Amino acid sequence: MTPAAPALVRIPTGPFVMGSTDGGEDERPEHEVTIEAFCIGVTPVTHGEYAAFVRATGARAPGVFDVPAIVREGAADDFRRAAAPYAWTGHAPPAGLEQHPVVLVSWDDAVAYCAWLADTMGRPFRLPTEAEWEKAARGGLDRRRYPWGDDIDLSQAHFAPHPQQRAGRGTSPVRAHPPNAFGVFGMAGNVWDWVNDWFDPAWYLTGASRQPGGPGAGALRVVRGGSWTNADVNYLRCAYRHPVPPDTYAYSIGFRVACADGD
Repeated sequence: MTPAAPALVRIPTGPFVMGSTDGGEDERPEHEVTIEAFCIGVTPVTHGEYAAFVRATGARAPGVFDVPAIVREGAADDFRRAAAPYAWTGHAPPAGLEQHPVVLVSWDDAVAYCAWLADTMGRPFRLPTEAEWEKAARGGLDRRRYPWGDDIDLSQAHFAPHPQQRAGRGTSPVRAHPPNAFGVFGMAGNVWDWVNDWFDPAWYLTGASRQPGGPGAGALRVVRGGSWTNADVNYLRCAYRHPVPPDTYAYSIGFRVACADGD
C-alpha cells in the first residue's frame, strides 16, 4: 500500500529562544539556538496513515500489551481500560479514529514508521529533534508559554481542564483545534509527540547553539507537548520536557515526522 505524502510545513532557518527561565531545572538556561530550515508534519501521524505502514510491513499494530514501566503500581487495569479504545483489530484501526493521532506506539515504532516512509517516499523522514520540535511549537513567538501566547485558552488545545473530566474523554481529530502561526496543528495537547533525542537534564548547559541534536546516548527519551489526559497546563508549555523510557507506549503518546528542507 503506497502512502500518501504527509502534509508538511517548512520551518525557516534562524534563531529562536529555547527553554524557559520559569520552568524546571532541565529547561534552563534559556538560550538562543539556530536551526537550519526543515520540514515538520502539519499534524501528528494519524491512525489512517499508520495503517499503510502496518499493512505494508507486517509491523505489530497498536494494541494493549505488557503494561509499561511508567504506569504506577496498582494502576495496570486502569491503563488497559483507557488504552482499549485505541487498540486495533488486526490491521484495521478503530472505526471513526482514522483522522485521530495514532497512539500506543513506542519510540522504536515511531522510528520504524519514519524509516519505512523514507524508503517508500524517497525522502529522509525521521523524528524531529527536541530543538526542531520546540521551534516549530513556538510558531515564532519566543518566550511565550504556549504555541499561541502566554494565557491558557480552552479553544486552542485539547486537554482536561479538570482532573475529573478525563473520564469519557479521548483523543480528538488532528485538526480539531487551530494551528499556530507556522501552520502546525496539535503542538499542545491531544497527544504527546515523541522526539528523537535522548534525555539529559543538563543538556542545555553543554549542547551546541547551532543545530543541536541531543546527547549521543542515554536511558530515557523525550516526549513533548502534553496530551488530552493532562489537567496540569504546565505540561502544555512549549519548553516542557517529559522524559520517559523509550519502550513506553500509551494512549496519550503519538508522533509526527520531520525531514531536512529540500530533501
